[in-house]
Amino acid sequence: EEAKNEQLNWERTPIPARPVVSKPVPKKAKKAAKKGGLGDYFTKTDAFMKKYVSGGRVAYSSINPSELKALVDMIASADLSGASSAEKQAFYINAYNILVVKSVIDNNLPASPLDVSDFFKASKHKVAGKTTSLDQLEKSTLFGIKKDARFHFVLVCAAVGCPKLENFAYQPASLERQLQSQTRKALNDSKFIQVDDANKTVNISKIFEWYGGDFGDALSYINKFRDNKIPSDYKVGYYEYNWKLNKR
Repeated sequence: EEAKNEQLNWERTPIPARPVVSKPVPKKAKKAAKKGGLGDYFTKTDAFMKKYVSGGRVAYSSINPSELKALVDMIASADLSGASSAEKQAFYINAYNILVVKSVIDNNLPASPLDVSDFFKASKHKVAGKTTSLDQLEKSTLFGIKKDARFHFVLVCAAVGCPKLENFAYQPASLERQLQSQTRKALNDSKFIQVDDANKTVNISKIFEWYGGDFGDALSYINKFRDNKIPSDYKVGYYEYNWKLNKR
């Protein structure tokens, strides 16, 4: 009888459920999930720039319309709600440069962007779900995130007089290094900063006149990035901006 009761008790004892062990998510999958649409945007922008930009000039006539449209669509529909400050800055810098290219093509490659009425001020671009102009994208959106004068050396307005458009995309992880590098490159360029030691003068881009409030004392700002500092007693002037289209 005792053995029978022991058997019954054993049968009534619930068998513990086997623990469910969740399989770890592969690192690649995690990275892909985190990367999302913005990651694809940076990758495709980088490929686009490498394909169509060289020596600061754009091969506008060779651009595949479907490739450009894919980027423009990504810019229009991007969700930045969870993006970091660096991601937003890099996104908007690339967006500006891509939309300038689109505007040039939409207007049949004008000799100069100034030949197009309201090239910079027409609110016709959709960026992250909002309609904006190139001017607003630069001055309100990008500078609204961070007031950084170095942006002026990475935003390219389709003119030869601009700092050169590079053949790569700006990336969140390397944005600080890229901003620093591009600013140094522009401010050490003898065509962009024209130093005349014989006459103790320096002619600089009108960017420093148009956006004077962003730079403060222009010569002091320039010297922060110069390998060869410009003496403080040199007379500063502005050369005429070259608005000719930066095509190749």
